[in-house]
Amino acid sequence: MKWGFFLLPMLALSAQAGHVHANSLAPWGSAPVIQQTYSKQKVVFDTTSGSTAGLTSVLDRASLISILNGADPLDNKIVIVLHGGAIPFFAIRNYAKNKDLMHRAQSLSVGDVVEYRMCRAAARLQGFNPEDIHGFVKMVPMADAEIVRLQQEEGFAYMR
Repeated sequence: MKWGFFLLPMLALSAQAGHVHANSLAPWGSAPVIQQTYSKQKVVFDTTSGSTAGLTSVLDRASLISILNGADPLDNKIVIVLHGGAIPFFAIRNYAKNKDLMHRAQSLSVGDVVEYRMCRAAARLQGFNPEDIHGFVKMVPMADAEIVRLQQEEGFAYMR
């Protein structure tokens, strides 16, 4: 008897909801928008993508996080740690074929919200020294160790 008390109203609601949207392409309606503000976020992107689309996606996401946080260098910080397939994009010798992407990357670093740090060990394995990499990128000894340090010591959130 107790179950009937709960079950009957639920069945009535589900039948009514099914009837309302039976012919609709959106049986659950549309997504509600949550108005949200963001501030003081610190994010580290672990970036290994060797494709233009992959790196562009990281730059787009970093840019949007910066904008949503007010692009205030005192309030938020975004570090893009580069290793693996992402390294050659930032090589000076590859500038001609990656010109637009590199101008976009460099422009995000203006204002000190977005910073690039490259794995020196991985760069070396690919035949690159610090003098082979664009000047808006800083070299760190190891990408993984830098990501861990940023998370543990500086409270950065990890993004892939």
